[in-house]
Amino acid sequence: MTVSNGQDSGIVAELTTIPANEQMIPFEIAEPWLKVSDEAMQLEGLCFDRSGNLYFLEVFEGRIFKVAKGSQKLECLYQLAQGENPAALKIHKDGRLFICCLGNFVDSGSVIALDPDELTVETIIAPSKGFVVDDMVFASDGSFYFTNFVGGVGNLIGGVYHVSADFSMISPVLSHLAVPNGLALTKDEQALWITEMSHNRLIYCQLVDRTSVPPFGTAVPYHFSGLEGPDSCCVDDEGNLYVALYEQGRVLVFDALGNVKEQKLIKGRETGHLLRTTHPAIAPNSKELIICTNDFGQDKGSWLYKATALADGAGFSYQFKS
Repeated sequence: MTVSNGQDSGIVAELTTIPANEQMIPFEIAEPWLKVSDEAMQLEGLCFDRSGNLYFLEVFEGRIFKVAKGSQKLECLYQLAQGENPAALKIHKDGRLFICCLGNFVDSGSVIALDPDELTVETIIAPSKGFVVDDMVFASDGSFYFTNFVGGVGNLIGGVYHVSADFSMISPVLSHLAVPNGLALTKDEQALWITEMSHNRLIYCQLVDRTSVPPFGTAVPYHFSGLEGPDSCCVDDEGNLYVALYEQGRVLVFDALGNVKEQKLIKGRETGHLLRTTHPAIAPNSKELIICTNDFGQDKGSWLYKATALADGAGFSYQFKS
């Protein structure tokens, strides 16, 4: 797979539905890697464990999937109760799968911890807390941040919150957001990357400590184009950020300063298929970038696609701590 600017290669079809201001961004065509279903399932939450196994989920039926390292054999590991609507999955250093749930999309979301061996479940944030939890990221001390996926352009009630390492305290970090979605922590843990879906923005939020934002500590280094906006994101070992664009069939790649560097285009997007790109993830000690997508309302089903990251997966992440 090679990166092209479209003009040199003569490949122009892939760029026809990309905004004019982004057509000159170098691109790579992501290729099909694993078909998950003939149906258009809302795939999300890609996450590799320390052994290289890949976990992900499906939102509306609540299924948790596993693909063992070195294989393309799909296993349905667990199924949540109807209405929990899981949206993201991150792995604790003890191996438990922490699953963010949207609940009723109003006020009954949660975070649960699933033991992948025993298949036992513990509630970390209860539905009674009133959140709609869309994504999360662990810090090195075992605490974590999550996005409250609510609000809108005229109703800025969404936000980012911090949960202490013993899970006893929830503290606000950044408020007055319009449907905050994806979340990533920089390698030095001095800042958060946040994708704000309804405002179509990439937000950079500096941190003084785990919960305090310094004066002039926030910035918007990028405004996305088109409807629907940015979805989930991840970082690599050199600090590059990968952001999936919902309903656009692509992933934009930024450097550590928020400058756009490259884009990964789903093969088939140029004909209007497989546009629901939701989540990118990079395998540990590898540049293998996996992207989940589906063909909502059409006939191409649900897939994981593969492209090449700019650097290895983030081996500094909490899940890989001893």
